This record gives sequence, C-alpha cells and structure tokens, in this order.
Amino acid sequence: MSVETQPRSVSQTEQYEKCAWRWYLQRVERVPPRPAAWSFHGTAFHSAAEAWERSSRALRADEVTDIFHDEYTTMVNEALEQEPDTDKWLAAGRYTGGEDIERRYLLGLEQTAAYVEWSQANKPDIWTDPETNAPGLELSFMVELGGIQVRGFIDQALNEVDDSARVRDLKTGTMKSKFQLQTYSVAMRKMWGVKVNRADWYLARDGRLSRPVKVEDVSEDEIGQRFADMDAGVKRGDFPASPGFDCNFCDVSHGCIFFSPRT
Repeated sequence: MSVETQPRSVSQTEQYEKCAWRWYLQRVERVPPRPAAWSFHGTAFHSAAEAWERSSRALRADEVTDIFHDEYTTMVNEALEQEPDTDKWLAAGRYTGGEDIERRYLLGLEQTAAYVEWSQANKPDIWTDPETNAPGLELSFMVELGGIQVRGFIDQALNEVDDSARVRDLKTGTMKSKFQLQTYSVAMRKMWGVKVNRADWYLARDGRLSRPVKVEDVSEDEIGQRFADMDAGVKRGDFPASPGFDCNFCDVSHGCIFFSPRT
C-alpha cells in the first residue's frame, strides 16, 4: 500500500503538522531512524500494564515488572545490533545514549511497579465490549473521519457512573496530545456507539491521573478536517520543512538537509 492511500493515524497527522519534511523522510524516503531508549521504555511499560489488567490484576508485581524487563531488554538488544554505537542514539537532557538506556530501564521498572500499586488502590473499571466481551484494553479501531480512513489503538476505555465510557492514554513521557484523546473519543462513539464525555492520561512519571479532558462537544467534522487536510497535503506532495529546536530530537535528522546540530 502506498503512502498516498494508506490509512492515517494521530501520530502521522501530528508529525506531518509539526514537520512534513520529517514525515517525508521517514515514510517516503525510508531513512532508517536512530534508536531512542524512550521509545522502548514507553512500549515496554504499555505491554506490562496491559498484561496486568488482562490478568484481572492477578499477576504479582514482580511478574509485571518481569514483563517490562523482558520486552525492554529485547528491543534494546535488537536496536544495539543495528546501531551498536550508543553515541548515535537519541537521548534527552544531559544523558548520553548509553546512560539513557540504563536510566530508562530502572525508571521503567519503578513506573511499572507504581502502576500496579496505583491500579490496586484505585481499581479502574475497565469497559467491556458488549458484543465480544473483550476488555477495553488496546482497542483497535478503523473508522472514517473527514472522508479518510483512520486507525489507532486506545490504551484503555473505562466505565463511568453515567453509563458513558472514558478514554485513557498511558504516558511515560511529558508530551500529551488532546488531539489523540479527541480522536479516540470520536472513534469510540462511532465504532462502538457509546457516549464518551471525558478522557484523561495516566502519568507514569507522577504515578497519577491527569485532570479530565472534556470531549463531549468534540465533533466528528472538527476532528475529521485535520485528517483530511493532512491527507490532502500528502497527496499533493507538499512536504515543507519546519527546522527548529525539535530537530535535535528527530530520529531522521541525520538524513535531513535542513538540520544543523546544536553546539
């Protein structure tokens, strides 16, 4: 499937809006991305949290942290085979690539254990699909928004006291996307026919929930327009660059003619 006709996603759309040239380098030119420990950290945390919830919270805390350990180390080792020079890895702040690998491993273990403790104490009520009885965990969807096929995965859907559902995204980093919560809320209404009035983030860095985001007034047309605009830009071959500070954290900057490393 070509990039012109493939389904869109929140991450694709936000990446295009932020720097369409990065989108082009990554998805058309296929520049191999530099690895980043923060990506593996997030993926492994999500897998561990999902396994914990799918077990009906029956796993021991050490079994859940073992899931984080196994997935994180597997992904890091595979990436090291492709790029053994950790100085070429992306890393945030004052850390080198190698330091960040170790730091995020320890941080991820702590955050995974903290999520188990938080979940035991707060007992989030996971929504269940009434047709399949599947729990609202990593819900896969494909819906049409703005005339565009949009796909994604909702980390968690939860029951609310007013018979609506709440969309929740699990975050190990600091970047939060209201567009993501809004899209997932609209998609859940459209695909499963349930009301979604509120959404939020579980903030692993702090071991708590964010304030709820009101999504009841977010319209399908409003969300669909952003996907339609992005899709039209791709089909036009319109990929303007947006060089700036964020280039220092771009995983394809090594293949970008606009990139000037910070000194």
